[in-house]
Amino acid sequence: MTERTEGTWVPDGLLVDKPHPARIYDYLVGGFHNFTADRQMADAVGAVYPHLRIGTVAQRAFVRRAVRFLVDQGIDQFLDTGSGLPTAGNVHEAAQATNPEARVVYVDNDPVVLAHSELMLHDNPRATLICEDLVNTEAIFNHQEVKELLDLSQPLVVLFNAVLQYILDDEQAQDAVDRFKDRLVPGSYVVLSHPCLDETSREILDRVLSLYQSTSDTKVRSLDQIRRYFEGLELVEPGLVRAPLWRPEAPDDVLLDEPEQYLGFVGVGRKP
Repeated sequence: MTERTEGTWVPDGLLVDKPHPARIYDYLVGGFHNFTADRQMADAVGAVYPHLRIGTVAQRAFVRRAVRFLVDQGIDQFLDTGSGLPTAGNVHEAAQATNPEARVVYVDNDPVVLAHSELMLHDNPRATLICEDLVNTEAIFNHQEVKELLDLSQPLVVLFNAVLQYILDDEQAQDAVDRFKDRLVPGSYVVLSHPCLDETSREILDRVLSLYQSTSDTKVRSLDQIRRYFEGLELVEPGLVRAPLWRPEAPDDVLLDEPEQYLGFVGVGRKP
């Protein structure tokens, strides 16, 4: 996207001179809903962590594989919490490519995301975004658009992809996930990814997070903490792993030969 054409899709009143996490992510996965400030921040982080872009692509590839796997299991409805921009290769695209009848509700409380998403989803009757904080579980499940688009008496997928790190309190994050699990009927799934502290990535993570402080505060957690999110669920093989290792599709999949360069863990759990 060039500076000349950026403004043609900008919602009225939206400030674009400060980097935003959702638009940075959009830029890294090859989307077009980002601005100079977002690209500059992504490039600055990339100078510290050269695998930033490919790691983000690996994250998005995991989401795509997980969604396709779940559609193959007969699931046709998805609730994507803290979704960010529904941009290149997102949940509704992955699900509807296999099952055009699949329905997706994105949940985000960021007015920037809401403003962009209203434009991006206006012509897709089976995908929408509601403005709500993921910690407000009851408000989400009782939202009129959720009730209209999803059948909560049937299995569905709840996604927590690269979002729980923005809930800084550990117990609040755990409680939010637990309350979602409690509301799911048997046969439902949870898809989750989270950055992780470990011996090999601590220095890089600290440097990356120091740069991201200008856009939002972030909490990185241990593998044991991430594993707790799946308590009461049956982990789908291969379990809790780095994104490139979750059901790769081809020998040349992104970072399959260097999975440790993905600074986090992912998993899919089924409610029995």
